[in-house]
Amino acid sequence: MPADLQLIDEWLRLLQESGYRQTLARRTIVEVILNSPRALEPIEVFNKGRNLHSKLGLVTVYRTLEKLEELSLVQRVHQPGGCNMYLRATHGHEHLIICTRCGKADYFSGDDLSPLMNNVTNRTGFTINNHWLQLFGLCPECKNQ
Repeated sequence: MPADLQLIDEWLRLLQESGYRQTLARRTIVEVILNSPRALEPIEVFNKGRNLHSKLGLVTVYRTLEKLEELSLVQRVHQPGGCNMYLRATHGHEHLIICTRCGKADYFSGDDLSPLMNNVTNRTGFTINNHWLQLFGLCPECKNQ
């Protein structure tokens, strides 16, 4: 299902307010991210974007991803080999579950990590301000292959 045009326009407005001009290249990057069901490496954003806008540059992809992350619109997805993939940021208190085979990402909520946080605080003396939970597994489609 294609991304909501209002959401695309909102992201572009936020980019513009932070000093980035609204361009076809940036719109293409935003559309690629919002239309992807999985986390994408910058080169994947570039390749998918080039199918929509042939003059898209790799430097523009990297700079736009950095700004989108700074604006909390996308987040880096931690992979065993590094943090080099991007996905639409979670809304509110959501977490990620990612398929290790196809890369499909889904969001979930409803967890209560308070006992764990209290235990960690008691053992370490740290005051925990925030956390991020990311789970890996096989999606239903990959599990049935």
